[in-house]
Amino acid sequence: MSCHRDLLRNTWHLGLKEFSSLAGDAAMLFLIVFMFSVSIYADARAKPETLHRAAIAVVDEDRSQLSVRIVAALHPPQFIDPEHIDLADMDQGMDAGRHTFVLDIPPHFQRDVLAGRQPALQLNVDATRQSQAQTGAGYIQNIVADEVRAFVQGHRAVAVQPVELVPRTMFNPNLNNSWFAAVTAIINNVTMLGILLTGAALIREREHGTIEHL
Repeated sequence: MSCHRDLLRNTWHLGLKEFSSLAGDAAMLFLIVFMFSVSIYADARAKPETLHRAAIAVVDEDRSQLSVRIVAALHPPQFIDPEHIDLADMDQGMDAGRHTFVLDIPPHFQRDVLAGRQPALQLNVDATRQSQAQTGAGYIQNIVADEVRAFVQGHRAVAVQPVELVPRTMFNPNLNNSWFAAVTAIINNVTMLGILLTGAALIREREHGTIEHL
């Protein structure tokens, strides 16, 4: 029992010693304040999982009612107004960085859809813009699927799924993306500071020649 008391007492005194050492380290104190204030706010405002005003172009080789509906569905704030380009200009626009996404609607797309076939659209993505590429591809896929389904059914309805997921959000009921990003930033910063503070404490003990106390 006394061994446990000694261990707790030693741990308590070592903890007080580390806090007093930390109080004299201005650079580390600044880093702690920065990572739990400015860093978290910046990560929350960046909202990396949200697509916002991505540059998109459309090669409409069908010129049908369905293709017009698909293009019209690609609207702000997720995308800027789509630019209509020719097939020959597709690679040039992506190489120049003017377009993050280029959607190619093939000829006779509406006719094949109404005939019960499964025509394929081609989506070209600029993979160098990683934060937008993955999220945007999913957005475009869902938009195209919704517009094709609504066009075939003649009305817009929610697709029936074999399993329905009903989320119940207690924290952040408005699903504000910046709140989720802030919580993730706090967890990342706590992990990073845990490594940095441990390393700094080890270096200080080694400099003072008291590393065996740890």
